[in-house]
Amino acid sequence: MPRRGEPMKRTGRGRNPGRRAGRGILFTLAGFLASGRPLNHYLIHPDRAPDGVFVRTEDLRRGDLFIRLLWARPAGPGPFPAVLVHPEAGKTAADMRGVAIDLAQNGYVAVAADYRRLTEGVPRASLFPFREESELLIALEKLRDSEGVDRRRIGALGFSQGAVFSLLIAAKTGTGIGAVGAGISAVVAYYPVVDFGAWTDSDVAGNVFERAVRKRIRAYFRAQSGAKTDEEFAAALRRASPLAQADSITAPVLLIHGDRDMAAPVDQSILMHERLREMGRKTELLVIPRAIHAFNFRNAEQAAVAWNATLRWFHENLAEKDK
Repeated sequence: MPRRGEPMKRTGRGRNPGRRAGRGILFTLAGFLASGRPLNHYLIHPDRAPDGVFVRTEDLRRGDLFIRLLWARPAGPGPFPAVLVHPEAGKTAADMRGVAIDLAQNGYVAVAADYRRLTEGVPRASLFPFREESELLIALEKLRDSEGVDRRRIGALGFSQGAVFSLLIAAKTGTGIGAVGAGISAVVAYYPVVDFGAWTDSDVAGNVFERAVRKRIRAYFRAQSGAKTDEEFAAALRRASPLAQADSITAPVLLIHGDRDMAAPVDQSILMHERLREMGRKTELLVIPRAIHAFNFRNAEQAAVAWNATLRWFHENLAEKDK
């Protein structure tokens, strides 16, 4: 385990709930994960685009999946390295505006994405918005086909649920920098849950409140998965868990986590870091002292430490290589 504040560097059935109940559980989860002071997504990031940074929005639809994109890009023809950004649960691409602008100021084309699933005729947020593997890659494909983007230098950045998406996308593409297929070449994952089976196990949760919340979350996950048996549900949780797919992740991964995170315990990132290190992957774990869940949108000092590490990781791993 790393010294606190320092990175560890290694290379190497029931019935489906009704709409109101489902939304209530989703908001319970979002509130649980974002417990504490209100989030400020502009805490250390710019709230408006400076000269030379261009911002636009875009809406996509693929069948029943609705995707909202927010783009920020530096001036010039490129080709630029790029970063795909995913927000935390309950938040949208628009909430990532400051993060995307900050990345553009540092020379990256950034696109933030959020996903909604058509449910009872209305696009709604979902903890598991993807029904097919190809849907997980839509935003990445849109980014790497964008004019001015260097397809060999694309990173993924995510927060909480967004970190899970980033790790899963890296697992699906499974390539390093410059490899054929132009997948994810670097990942920064803030406070992810990497093992949903363990995380939703109410029998091992901490206090009474945590056990009650995780019991509700587990029931909601099962309803959303459509699993009819315990075996099917266990399989669905494995598919959604980056830890179960760690052997397919070849991109360098930086994990950032607060040591006082009561929503997604730091043990989750430790598990992922150790698994990647065992396989000889390039990985670092940065533990932020006295930091809770979503600390980077609450505490400016802690946020700056994490953001500097984020930019360093992308700079090191998305730097232009000799062709």
